[in-house]
Amino acid sequence: MRVALGIEYEGTRYSGWQVQPSQPTVQACIETALSKVANEPIKTVAAGRTDSGVHALQQVVHFDTRAKRSERNWILGLNSNLPNDINVVWARPVDDDFSARFSALNRSYRYLIYNRVGRSSLQHNRMWWLFAPLDEQKMQLAADVLIGHHDFSAFRAKLCQAHSPFKTMESIKVTRHDNCIAIDVTARSFLHHMVRNIVGVLVPIGQGDKPVSWAKEVLESRERSQGGITAAPEGLYFVNVAYPEKYDLPKLSAFPVVW
Repeated sequence: MRVALGIEYEGTRYSGWQVQPSQPTVQACIETALSKVANEPIKTVAAGRTDSGVHALQQVVHFDTRAKRSERNWILGLNSNLPNDINVVWARPVDDDFSARFSALNRSYRYLIYNRVGRSSLQHNRMWWLFAPLDEQKMQLAADVLIGHHDFSAFRAKLCQAHSPFKTMESIKVTRHDNCIAIDVTARSFLHHMVRNIVGVLVPIGQGDKPVSWAKEVLESRERSQGGITAAPEGLYFVNVAYPEKYDLPKLSAFPVVW
């Protein structure tokens, strides 16, 4: 049978999602726990990869197994074999045609910035701390030009393995809640470091170091060297994956911890 899981994790201690030799990864922890609970070797397919230090509220994976377990037993059994910073939130049997990766309609990320003069003891691994004041309205105006179908080469990491730099950005929303600024982005798929590089362009605009028009200039340049820095990984969260209704997968609040 094929089973889908919704997984949350704090990525601080891990070298990203994907299994890597001699490095702690979230996927390695999940597959080790699954193999114990299923009593057979298990490999997973994920909705998307996350980099070192990046977090997830709902990473979705699927796996095939001969083991028969209830949804409750999958959750309890896996979590008893996982560290506290990785948790299975839900488990659901799915049809054999379901793919955590290829069945996805879109993916959503949220980037969090802690914007105050003093840094935070509690958020230092969960938000990017910036002490210079940010104008979220200017950041939104700049973000608006990135919505739609574009060549995002200027926001692409050097080692990105995607076949094409063209992506369709469905939405970008910049909001402030007291000292916290959230940048929410949704697209069917993303290039490597694309969200963090977008944030790296929006921040200088929010600080007043660059004009709003700079975002369009960077986009049209198609050159990574023309963009800003790659924003820190600790502010990035893999928030959600949308699938066709026929799979009837659980839906979680976009960000219950902050909002």
